[in-house]
Formats: sequence, C-alpha cells, structure tokens
Amino acid sequence: MAARRTRGMTGGSDLSRTAVARATAIAELLRYECSILLELYRKKESFTADVTVTDSRLVSVPPPSSQLETRDKLWCLHSALLQCRSFLERAIAKEEEQLGGGKKGDYETQRKMVKERLSLLLINTGELFKTASGVMVLTPSLEGLELDGPTILFELKLWVYRIFEEVDYWTKMAITTLQALPSVIAKERARTTRVRSTRSARR
Repeated sequence: MAARRTRGMTGGSDLSRTAVARATAIAELLRYECSILLELYRKKESFTADVTVTDSRLVSVPPPSSQLETRDKLWCLHSALLQCRSFLERAIAKEEEQLGGGKKGDYETQRKMVKERLSLLLINTGELFKTASGVMVLTPSLEGLELDGPTILFELKLWVYRIFEEVDYWTKMAITTLQALPSVIAKERARTTRVRSTRSARR
C-alpha cells in the first residue's frame, strides 16, 4: 500500500457524489440479492435460518477503519470484495464438481446474478479507488486464502454457505463505507483547504 501513497494526492479529492451513489446503489442491490441467495440455499439444503457456521472471517482483509483516508478505505474494501469473488467462484466450481450441475433453477440463476453483481461492484470500487489515489488498482495477492474447501460433503455445504455469508457481510460493509464517503470527502477537502490557506498565509 505504501507504493500507492507516493503520488502525494489527497484521498477523495476528485470523487464525485454521482460515482459514489452509483456504487452504493449497486451494493444495496447486491445485498438484497445475497439475502435471496442465502434463503434459496437454506431451502435447497434444508438448513434452518439459525444454522451455525464458524465466526472467523474467510477474507483476510480487515474492515476499513474510520481512521483511514478515503483511498485506503476504498483499497481495503476493493481488496476484500475481490477475495469474496474468488471464494464465490471457487464455491460455484466446487458445487458443480462435487454436487453435480443438474438442472438450472432459481438457486443457480440467483447465484449467477450475485456473482455478476459482485463483479460490477468491483469495477465501480476499482474506479473510485483510481480516482481517489491517482493510480490503477493492482490485483492483491490471494496467497494464503482457504480456496480449496473441505472434501466431506456436509462440511462442503457449510463452507459454501459460509462463503455466501461472507459476500453478504462485505456487501453490508461496502454499503456502510460508501454511504459515509460524501461526508468524509467534504471533511478531507475542508482540511486540505485549511492547510493550503495556512501555507499561503505564511508565505
């Protein structure tokens, strides 16, 4: 991340409210689609709504801290969503491989929709990061992630469910982070203006 800070740009200085609002709307729609996917999967596997999975996170990126600058929040968010997509793609492949493709129904259609919406959100968060930092988004390393999944059938089903919950968790995090950006950007602009005014007064 340090290499991305060498441009000397103020985080969020050129972000438009329209771009942030568009990304937020995509995240909110993905959140809704995730809830439907989770419901369909529980129904498909006869899971109860309170089915227990491990509390630990699959994604290795920590949630964006309020202390971070806008560009760093966006980098954390984008990196986490990218890992989510890798897990989701692996879950889909595992289901096809271990459980068989079978006929395509509502669940498969919804799963495909979530993947496509997640990819669209990634494009938008990537563009927001590029605008905020002035550099292109580099693909974070996926090394160390548990992408293989278990081999025991029931554990595999829980693992897939856990991945869907992880996508849902980070979609909520995306909504929270993106909704807060306009006020954060305004504060950063005000701080930058004060610094420039102080420097001008000293000259």
